[in-house]
Amino acid sequence: MASILGRAWRRMKKRARLTASAARADGFLISYPKSGRTWFRYVLSHYFASVAGVPEAVNLHNMFSIVPNFDLDPERGIPAFRFRETKAPVPTILVSHLDYRASLFLRRPVIIMVRDPRDVIVSAYFHATRHKHRFEGSLFDFIKDREQGMPAMIGYLNGWAGGLSNRAHFVLSYERLSADTAGQTEAVLGFLGCPIDRTALQAAVEAGRFEAMQDRERAEGIPAHQYDRNDVESLRMRRGKAGGFRDYLDDSQIREIEHLCATNLTTSAKRLVSHTALQI
Repeated sequence: MASILGRAWRRMKKRARLTASAARADGFLISYPKSGRTWFRYVLSHYFASVAGVPEAVNLHNMFSIVPNFDLDPERGIPAFRFRETKAPVPTILVSHLDYRASLFLRRPVIIMVRDPRDVIVSAYFHATRHKHRFEGSLFDFIKDREQGMPAMIGYLNGWAGGLSNRAHFVLSYERLSADTAGQTEAVLGFLGCPIDRTALQAAVEAGRFEAMQDRERAEGIPAHQYDRNDVESLRMRRGKAGGFRDYLDDSQIREIEHLCATNLTTSAKRLVSHTALQI
């Protein structure tokens, strides 16, 4: 009984700390996994480091100290945020894949990053099979998997689409970011109320080029992840190609994904997805 009470107390304490951090945050960067968040976090981190005069170069490890996760991990979460006690012109943007919960995210502004579900499911499949080794089966099996496939993605999008209605938010699509990285990043900075330093912005966009980031991942890896960095399909920066799903999915699989989205996404979630290349 004592151990059960102890665990309950630790959960309550953790929840209280996260809620307090949410109340102080300038905003959240939210996305379903494999929607391009690592790339955009890196671009934002590079920009904020430049305007704040951070002396060391930004990499895939220390970027968490500039744009941290919405958790209590000492290296990648809120405790790692280097600007907590400074007056540097860097907003507190907390990053999360968590499902929508009003009591956790409060009414803070949200940048929600979305990507064509057909591309997301392919990237998620390789992440699960080659990066995390937590799924065995075909791509078609994965599409139907309730825990990691389309049902999970649809539930996530439905939840957040409903949660955006009562808060300031900016919808950032992977496709638009790919087509105009500087313009979309500037729009996000404007949403956050940040003054724009175009020299720093161009440098951040250049640093975030896909080829440069893929090379960096091969050299540095991702914190807390062990995987074969010589296998391109296991990388976080795997391909970076909008519409690349056609290289992996056959026509029947594409129709199945589109049918699941058309049938199960809410009206507001369909509006979210309409920012991507998938029009339902």
